[in-house]
Amino acid sequence: MLELRDVHVHIGKLHILQGVTFDIKPGESAALLGRNGVGKTTTLRAIMGLAARSGGKISFDGTDLSSVAPHKIPRLGIGYVPQGRGIFPNLSVLENLNIGTQGKRDTEREDYVFDCFPRLKERLKQSGNTLSGGEQQMLAIARCLMMRPKLIILDEPTEGIMPLLVSQIRREIHRINQSGVSILLVEQNVETALKLCPRVFLMEKGVVVYSGTSGELKTNTEIVHRYLGLSRKPAA
Repeated sequence: MLELRDVHVHIGKLHILQGVTFDIKPGESAALLGRNGVGKTTTLRAIMGLAARSGGKISFDGTDLSSVAPHKIPRLGIGYVPQGRGIFPNLSVLENLNIGTQGKRDTEREDYVFDCFPRLKERLKQSGNTLSGGEQQMLAIARCLMMRPKLIILDEPTEGIMPLLVSQIRREIHRINQSGVSILLVEQNVETALKLCPRVFLMEKGVVVYSGTSGELKTNTEIVHRYLGLSRKPAA
């Protein structure tokens, strides 16, 4: 489905990505983990065409994304929830949901996302900036779902959100994956990431240095400490 092969990104004189290689299979849920500053967000931005590549190849369902304009990449079936959520603060919940549908409401799809996130239906006419952080994250995910994606990329979806809403968002991400949508997750909460994602990639200094299962990682104290800075194994 999604393939990255030897991807490089330079920002000014900085060599941020230094040959990133991994793939996401159809229906898979995978986490991209690592300490701050190792290139995780830049990797996601490169996939979406928002960070210019200086080398390597990224393809989705056989399409080379280098030939696709960034604003057209979501139409191929990739939903992206950036760090900071990226909702339109002055638009209503309903307007945010339909921002990518070219003015045509899809009430059937709206019903689906309201089933996933009932809070949004209760706040349909509210502007985005009146929602709590957790509700804004729900809206950002729901907006992706409106486009019927094959893959959703999530950058720190639980950051700065109260624990009660974290649990709900985690449940819905799992539910979305169970419906057949692939997930690529960047998440500082390692235990959350390992619960949601059976497959894990670890980054260090702009490259993927480890690929394995969440079960393997939970038992490998040395790897967890070296690349994630944790002094103990993540909870099972």
